[in-house]
Amino acid sequence: MTMNPDWLLKHFEQISEAPDAVPRLRRFILNLAVRGKLVEQNPEDEPASELLKRIEQEKVRSNNAAGIRKTKPLQPTIGDDVPFSLPKTWLWARLGEVFDYDAGTKTEPKQLPKNAWLLELEDIEKDSGKIIQRFRVDERSPKSTKSGFHPGDVLYGKLRPYLNKAVVADSPGFSTTEIVALRCYGESAPRYTCLAMRRPDFVDYVTRLGQGTKMPRLRTEDALSGLFPLPPLAEQHRIVAKVDELMALADELEAAQAKRERRRDRLVVATLHGLGRDVSLKRPLGLLSVDSKRPQSSSENGGFGETALPSFFLNHLPRLTTSPEHIHQLRQTILNLAVRGKLVPQDPTDEPASKLLARIRDRRTLETGKEKKTQMPQPLPLNPLNAPFILPAGWAWARFPDLGIFGRGKSKHRPRNDPFLFEGGTHLFVQTGDVARSKGVIGTFTDKYNDAGLAQSAKWPKGTLCITIAANIADSGILSFDACFPDSVVGFIPAEVFPNARYFEYFIRTAKAELLEYAPATAQKNINIGILNEVLIPLPPLVEQHRIVGKVDKLMALCDELEARLTTTATNRRQLLKATLSEAIAS
Repeated sequence: MTMNPDWLLKHFEQISEAPDAVPRLRRFILNLAVRGKLVEQNPEDEPASELLKRIEQEKVRSNNAAGIRKTKPLQPTIGDDVPFSLPKTWLWARLGEVFDYDAGTKTEPKQLPKNAWLLELEDIEKDSGKIIQRFRVDERSPKSTKSGFHPGDVLYGKLRPYLNKAVVADSPGFSTTEIVALRCYGESAPRYTCLAMRRPDFVDYVTRLGQGTKMPRLRTEDALSGLFPLPPLAEQHRIVAKVDELMALADELEAAQAKRERRRDRLVVATLHGLGRDVSLKRPLGLLSVDSKRPQSSSENGGFGETALPSFFLNHLPRLTTSPEHIHQLRQTILNLAVRGKLVPQDPTDEPASKLLARIRDRRTLETGKEKKTQMPQPLPLNPLNAPFILPAGWAWARFPDLGIFGRGKSKHRPRNDPFLFEGGTHLFVQTGDVARSKGVIGTFTDKYNDAGLAQSAKWPKGTLCITIAANIADSGILSFDACFPDSVVGFIPAEVFPNARYFEYFIRTAKAELLEYAPATAQKNINIGILNEVLIPLPPLVEQHRIVGKVDKLMALCDELEARLTTTATNRRQLLKATLSEAIAS
């Protein structure tokens, strides 16, 4: 099988949507090239065995001229333990048989010409063999020994993090000693050498044998013994020309794919924006502690009927949602619609939220006593001046302290990791990490307090909404069990009139982005609970709250379905790509 642009175009439509399709395609082209499957063999070409004889003769002559009478023997003759079979006119050789490895002359920094080219590993683009930047010696002020190279030398990065970096020198210069110059003893096509040094089995070989802890590198002995697939010289040149042709086509395909993805991303954004044109607001929280201009708003509901939104998603978005980011945007749009009264229609017969808040305040007054009545949270106006949007009819603004028990966790009296607090523990202890990975429902715990641990903490009941204010800002989840948590987590227990905290958990997800902006620019991100105390919460009538939660639950399940479908599709495409490329290599 030989690969050509027609073959590539014919099959690429099937595999181009697979993850990393074009980079894998480039590796595939390289794999075919070094296996003799990219271009046809010409029986009139001089076989590689004759080329190797001339290379060996030149090696002896060169060593004699340099006064080198004997070189260290390489590993025994190559047997059947080769990575893959080669065409009849090719042969496997040891790298040290064909090339003067690390041929560059070592030069001290003070002896380097100021205007000479000085190459570092970061100047070479991985995989492509392109020089992406050039600097002179006087622009870098080197402090260590450098290695000289000649035009036509193959410059190879032997440091593991920089593998797959090989380039042909187009002019003389110097390089870091982590780049070695390969200089063929006889005739060769240097750019074919670059391809062979970047081939997957050789990268695996170097990775396996690299020496060193922090920055493993290929030892000279191992490099000299490495296997090199040697084609006839004429075929080397044909391979290089074909690789150039196909890589250029891969570049075009990648550019077309990127353009298609950008167009699709814009379409997703436009589609989601069209679901709620005034949903995207600069200040979703309406924090009273921050000055703001009253945003432009509309009193129109703009909500969707009971079936319009799901049918739209089912009919259109599965074709558009091709990445996890699309699903994330979809989830956020659903939540933004929900907390702005645009997800389900309002019912004028629902008891308004203002009466709901009044009942909560009356109940709290009875529980705390008349003498503390003045300490009760005062009702907010229907639309405060700094409210982020106009509420639908029947809704009201509220804050967490208005709506239930709200406060930080507790674990300050002893070090949190003190074994004294945990030995024989039975009281579940939740950390910020458990909240972060909860996806709305906290089902894991970090440790268990014993009675001593519980005494310096506090246990919150199942159903508590947890909000992180340190490490992970504004992650949220609802406890599925009674648990303690530290002061890096804030707990909210809704008043008895609320069936659960699900609406409030959905709301806090819409507030996460802005809450992150209040975290200081330090390594340890955190916000003060005072910020959460001032967050304005759009509170719907209780009956509508039920409808909103029910609809969001259904739509989040739909997002889960889309996400699972996306994963399955990506897996299928990846398997198709692998099968297609494997079949091509095997044929």
